[in-house]
Amino acid sequence: MRTLYVRIIVITMAIMIASAIVAFAVTNIYYQIYLKPENDQKITHIAKNIESIYEGNSNQSLPAFLTSIADLGYKFYLVNQNGDAKTFGESFSSTKMEQSEIQEVLNGDVYHGIRNYPWKPFVTGFFDNHLENTIGVPIEVNGATYALFVRPDTMQQFGEMRIFLAVLLILTLLFSFLMVLISTQFVVKPIKKLTEATKKIAAGNYHLKMDVHRHDEIGRLASDFKKMSDSLERTEEKRQEFVSSVSHEIQSPLTSIQGFSRAIKDENLTEKERSHYLTIIEKESKRLSLLSKQLLTLTSLDHEKEMEMIRYDAAEQLKEVVLATEWQWQEKDITIEMDLVPTTVTGDPSLLFQVWMNLAENAIRYTETGGTITIRSFDDKTGAWIVVEDTGIGIAIKDLPFLFDQFYKVDKARTRTENSTGLGLSITKKVIELHRGTIMVDSEPGKGSTFTVNIPYE
Repeated sequence: MRTLYVRIIVITMAIMIASAIVAFAVTNIYYQIYLKPENDQKITHIAKNIESIYEGNSNQSLPAFLTSIADLGYKFYLVNQNGDAKTFGESFSSTKMEQSEIQEVLNGDVYHGIRNYPWKPFVTGFFDNHLENTIGVPIEVNGATYALFVRPDTMQQFGEMRIFLAVLLILTLLFSFLMVLISTQFVVKPIKKLTEATKKIAAGNYHLKMDVHRHDEIGRLASDFKKMSDSLERTEEKRQEFVSSVSHEIQSPLTSIQGFSRAIKDENLTEKERSHYLTIIEKESKRLSLLSKQLLTLTSLDHEKEMEMIRYDAAEQLKEVVLATEWQWQEKDITIEMDLVPTTVTGDPSLLFQVWMNLAENAIRYTETGGTITIRSFDDKTGAWIVVEDTGIGIAIKDLPFLFDQFYKVDKARTRTENSTGLGLSITKKVIELHRGTIMVDSEPGKGSTFTVNIPYE
């Protein structure tokens, strides 16, 4: 029973056989308790009617009378005072009976052999052709008392029906087993398809077509399996895209470092050129370091490490961000406007500081000289709100849906710099989602961008 197909067949057949056995057992109990006493009363009534009919019309001899009645589907066993016995109708398979019981009938009592017959399995006692399984009544013949034992001739009365029921039962079981064999194929077939699909997915083939059109549990399983396959395919595509992007991002600074390192070896370089090349190598090294740090941050966020959730004032943290980036915005003569009110948030201060820093640095990076950056904070019934608005170059509408994707590049005006890796906004969104918050962006090319963050209350 290693396959599901065999298991279902064996279990179903076992249930059918067990059910039949239980049904026969229950039916037998019902027969023994209720039907057998009723049958005893019915045969007793028939036996007494036979006795009264004969005694009321004794013109016919008893043997001839009993022979004619036997043709109606009964069998008789007649015993006289001397113990002589004669059978009318079909013979009994066993005429064994206690002499005392025969004597009681000769003395005028009624023998209830059907009611007192021992229990037999599966109602077989009803068909036992034994003298003990009869009704005995006394009958007067020419002043002498005889013991007349009566029972139905089951072979004559139910012979064809018994054969019919036996054939019906056998055919029912055979056709049931056959239908189980066929129907199980339809149950197991989609599961076999799912098994094959699982093997394909394990081999890295995510392009699956599940040809299962059902609306039951198996159909829902196949549908969910297809969704899982599609999800794995998208994940694999993102993984390959991520690896490709990381390789590209690493390759660019490495190429610069290698190239300028070789150039420094040139003995004809002036000190000014050598210093310039070393400055480029330093910037590219910092870019590699930043990229490595942000990749580690993304990895830790993907595993949803335990965060240090505390309540604190985000407005004070935003002031720290402005001070930390002072040299950047002063260098570009950018005006920083702050509209900060005490704004309580519950979150990880180090991660949220990185969010505010990423938004501020992006605003500075893409705001032209002499521009303005506005930072606001407030709260309401929904939670804390942080808004970072700039008058920079803006973002095209077609790029907005992909802005938070890893390594996504927009137009040429926003290509990588030594301080950009393309991961900042991805990290920003991930951190905000871990705080059950949302980030929205509203932008228009040439007029600037507005990033709005909402951190809900616990």
